[in-house]
Amino acid sequence: MGAYIVVAIIAYLIGSISFAVIFGKKFGGIDVRTKGSGNAGSTNVLRTVGKKAALCSVVCDILKGVVAVLIAVIVSKIFKSTDGALLVQIAALCVVIGHTFPIFYGFKGGKGVATSLGVLLIINWEVGLVCFVFAIAIMAVTRMVSLGSISAAVLFAVLCLFKLGKFIVEGNYLIFGLLLAAFVIFNHRTNIVRIKNGTENKLSFKKKEEPEEEAKEVAKDEPEVKEPLEIKVEEEPEVKEGNDSEEDKKEE
Repeated sequence: MGAYIVVAIIAYLIGSISFAVIFGKKFGGIDVRTKGSGNAGSTNVLRTVGKKAALCSVVCDILKGVVAVLIAVIVSKIFKSTDGALLVQIAALCVVIGHTFPIFYGFKGGKGVATSLGVLLIINWEVGLVCFVFAIAIMAVTRMVSLGSISAAVLFAVLCLFKLGKFIVEGNYLIFGLLLAAFVIFNHRTNIVRIKNGTENKLSFKKKEEPEEEAKEVAKDEPEVKEPLEIKVEEEPEVKEGNDSEEDKKEE
């Protein structure tokens, strides 16, 4: 029992390292949880900070899932009386939970998509790769990261039912797949509402250019508006002075 608890705690702590927050501050000097969607995930980093920070974030988040599962495998080999498959599943779920509710960042984290991908790829790389390609295809068609993520999580649960591919530790992963899919769906509950309403954010690299162009146009227009106002103010006292001098002459 002690081995299961230790693995769960270690996996949770690994998941609690929020690379979105770390790289958001490093590359953009901001806390991504206060910008954009407020989510400490790679998609929000991409929208609020940039591609470089988002790439670093997604790679490190994937590695979190990989490392957590590998630790579980090592522990199962050290303590041979334990259920290796169960240890792997506990580690996989806890690392995703840690990413979503990180103890180091006030329990306000991301939605666990990249970390879940790392978990899938290390548990069963064949099934994980299929889910990844499927998610990319959905995102390419709809431009909605949330829909692709949810679809991939559900697909993984379905594929676990048929026990396709080779798992890192053989066992029954159906319940794990269902729990992971349910957790991913839960994390995307607000996205699901927006998808139904047709207001979900869509991924685009062109959105950042438009505000910059508008800002430049506004900046160009501002001095043109100010100049005529200054000229008018200067002309008014000149007219008054001329009128006053003519009246003074008449009085004399």
